Amino acid sequence: MAHAEAPRGSLQHYFPGGKEQLFGEAIDWAGRYAARRVARALGSLAEPSPSAFFAAIVEQWRAEFLDIGFEGGCPLVAAVTDSPADLLRERANDAFLLWRKPIVTALEQMGVPAARAVSLAVVMISALEGAVVLARAQRDVSALDTVVTELGPLLDTAVEKGRRR
Repeated sequence: MAHAEAPRGSLQHYFPGGKEQLFGEAIDWAGRYAARRVARALGSLAEPSPSAFFAAIVEQWRAEFLDIGFEGGCPLVAAVTDSPADLLRERANDAFLLWRKPIVTALEQMGVPAARAVSLAVVMISALEGAVVLARAQRDVSALDTVVTELGPLLDTAVEKGRRR
């Protein structure tokens, strides 16, 4: 509260559920933000393909790290690893599902079969999250570059011939 220069009672006023409510709402926001980032990445592509789509998603993190440093990370990871509260872990799971949904939809629109789109969305998010953690630890974006390079061909092979839209 001191950093925000807000009165001490502000937390209780705006978040009567206390820190758990505050963290829960931050988690919900993070899920919506991640979904919007996916939409921006997809919208930036002239020729959508699964590999280009993943590269565009990762590029947002890469640019952010290079522009403002390596202090930021995904609040969903922190919520899952640092929270003893089941409610916060459940909300983080819901946020991950919210993030995954537009990825699945985009992959399906690119011609990836539905079941495969779900599993590849999990792989994409998992690889990105792991690379974000490594980038922060190493203070270097090479882990982000590596997941794009290594996953790209796999993602593109998931498009069924004749199904690309």
